[in-house]
Amino acid sequence: MLILLAAIFVVHIIGIILLLVATIDNAWWMTDTISTDVWARWNLMNNVWNLTDIPTGSHYPQDYLQAVQASSVLACIFSILGIFVFVAQLFTLEKGQRFTISGVFQLLACLCIMIAASIYTDIFHKDENDGWYGHCYILAWISFALTFISSVTYFVLRKKTA
Repeated sequence: MLILLAAIFVVHIIGIILLLVATIDNAWWMTDTISTDVWARWNLMNNVWNLTDIPTGSHYPQDYLQAVQASSVLACIFSILGIFVFVAQLFTLEKGQRFTISGVFQLLACLCIMIAASIYTDIFHKDENDGWYGHCYILAWISFALTFISSVTYFVLRKKTA
């Protein structure tokens, strides 16, 4: 059981790292000269990357962009809270009650990053043909899967002895 708990802890930490990279790094949408994330845009001019604001208008509706930003940050917060609750529950709660709260936090993180990535997919860059989704966008979907697996595992483990 100790190996299983360690493996779950490692999966949870990997999920947190992926969530943080997906939220902070600058590669949700890329072209040869532009790298865009949910916070800003980098333009390549004269072989130098320049930080600019994300343009406003029909391609970047601000309310949807703020929803993506907020959901990404909430996913990170819920997942980090989940790891602290996981460790605390190991030592404080009785068998049968452990891991429920950390499972709920992971489920909330899973839903938040799914909302962020889904909104970004549906609203932004639909009419653009010359770009591609960057590694942060892909990491967001991978972290969705990891947080979902972690959440389900916590709910299954709540009945096991630890």
